[in-house]
Amino acid sequence: MRATLPAASVATGERPGASARGGVFAPARVAVAAAVLAIAGIAVALRFAALGSQPGGLYPDEAAEGWDALRLLHQPGFHPLFFAGDGGREPVFAYLAAAAFRVAGPSVTVLRGVAAALGVAGVVAILWALWRFGRGVALAGGAWAAGSLWLVAVARDGMRVVLVPLIGALALGALVRWAERPGVLRAVAAGLAVGLGLWGYQPLKLLPLLVAGWLLALHRLDRAAFERLRHGLPAAAVAYAAVAAPMLIYAALSPATYFGRAASVTPLGTGSANAVDHTLRTVGMFCCVGDPNGRHDVATLPLLGVPLTLLAVLGGLRAWRRRRDPGHLLLLLGIPVFLLPPLLSLEGGAPHFLRSLGLAPFVAGLVGLGCAEVVAAARARRPAGPRPQALATAALATLLLAMAAGSGRAYLARPAAERYLPYAGPVVQLAAAAHPNSVALIDGYQGMVVRFLDAERMPRLAIPGARVDPPLGWTVLALNRDDLRRSLGAAAASRAQVAARDPRGRPSVWEVER
Repeated sequence: MRATLPAASVATGERPGASARGGVFAPARVAVAAAVLAIAGIAVALRFAALGSQPGGLYPDEAAEGWDALRLLHQPGFHPLFFAGDGGREPVFAYLAAAAFRVAGPSVTVLRGVAAALGVAGVVAILWALWRFGRGVALAGGAWAAGSLWLVAVARDGMRVVLVPLIGALALGALVRWAERPGVLRAVAAGLAVGLGLWGYQPLKLLPLLVAGWLLALHRLDRAAFERLRHGLPAAAVAYAAVAAPMLIYAALSPATYFGRAASVTPLGTGSANAVDHTLRTVGMFCCVGDPNGRHDVATLPLLGVPLTLLAVLGGLRAWRRRRDPGHLLLLLGIPVFLLPPLLSLEGGAPHFLRSLGLAPFVAGLVGLGCAEVVAAARARRPAGPRPQALATAALATLLLAMAAGSGRAYLARPAAERYLPYAGPVVQLAAAAHPNSVALIDGYQGMVVRFLDAERMPRLAIPGARVDPPLGWTVLALNRDDLRRSLGAAAASRAQVAARDPRGRPSVWEVER
């Protein structure tokens, strides 16, 4: 038996177990195991490297998660099913952060460490979900997910959005395995995984729509496959209801809180008339344009770039040819379904990478299928020898490694000036200057940063423009002199001193002593 080259496991399209069996330590199995460990190592390195300093700062949405995690630990009776603050938030991330704070203590690094760990778990889940399509497809898709700048950036911010790739991949994998071997247990697993979507982040609410479209398409394309699944639908529905019921009940009782944020970013909520440009930029995010928000992206780089977009297109064509197979059909349907959130949400810049996160496991699958297609084409050119296949595999592995290296460099090499405003640098500096004998003039949204960072030495918070009359000797802090003038008067504002400067040396925080 000819030993499989270590790189060959990255892009072959073989199903699991397709290689010759040579025992536990067969070269092919060792190569696959080494590839899995390498992918996990890359995922860990890119998500945890320099986490204490990159990206730095603290965005208010992150602070809201951290503040509620602190309240879970220290406020008696505070155990909400759904957090009403900050536009309404599903609870899983804050509870995980609270557990981490109890073990390691509250800090920005620990908060973001929770997200980084969930990001690594998401890569592992994508590997697992794609394994049914072949070890090469899984390894290539997992390698893309491990090194994707898009998913790296998401996993280094302490917010619940990082749950989307993880839960989406779990749902994809559970549904594919249920279709492959229908049975009650697998139907229950699929229902549970889909139900978890209501506990994650907004795009995951579309998982039932994906399942419904998938079953309807199967009914038309492969009636026998649909009939095999139909017998397990009651068990899947019961499992889904068991997980989703608490959140569905909350949504029914408090629809304004639960649906308010989602409604506010739709055309009805924004009144935006620039839908054509928004649509073109959103569709072009795969290869041409990136997210203008510095928290979601770096240097407005696209999600994939041209080479990986071409691979994903090849994978899409392969999936289309095999669309009668339930797994390939599911990968195809996941793209239009999870394009709906970024297409329908007109608020904010476009494209919006956070609202596109539901695409992640499906894009990974198409990239993996595209790699398998390239290797299959190379194999067909010279069936008698391994050289073309090995060269194609090596080239694809090099491309994916180069992408991961480029992602790490792009993210970690960003100067402080580029991260300063996206991560609320002025507010973080104000929080650093504040103390119990001070008043911080800050709005409620940005004030969450001060609450979390100064939880043990909380200043008095006041809305800019509101009149304040602190005791003598107290300090009043603001992000600009005009806020001081409106709250203290012109005379007091004229005595204000610079308390902090931005990376370019310009005043960012002002203070005046009462």
